[in-house]
Amino acid sequence: MNIALIAHDARKELMVQFCIAYSGILKHHRLFATGVTGKLITDATGLVISSFLSGKQGGTQQIASRISCNEIDLVLLFRDPLNPKSSEVDEKTLMGLCDVHNIPVATNIATAEMLIHGLERGDLDWRDIVRGK
Repeated sequence: MNIALIAHDARKELMVQFCIAYSGILKHHRLFATGVTGKLITDATGLVISSFLSGKQGGTQQIASRISCNEIDLVLLFRDPLNPKSSEVDEKTLMGLCDVHNIPVATNIATAEMLIHGLERGDLDWRDIVRGK
């Protein structure tokens, strides 16, 4: 499964800790991330991550384009709702594309843990059903 990892500045450490805790599951999947988030996760976990530009430089848009091409299966977007950023428009577009393409998206750690546990159990193999396979 192709998993996108995005985190606002105030949530980057939480994303790193999440990836440390679930590295045993994540290592079996293809991981993509915005620039700084990807580097922090790789440095802390050794996980192989394909990194795009930083979110501020268009990394969120790069991930959104992958979603449009059915190249992303799951998105973990740890947002900081108390400090909205200028990239909020990009994130709304990204979440809208997730809705259009039936991509599960978690915007907080509680939902991310539910999705990761479902991924581990094999509950997220629904993509083949949606794609008609």
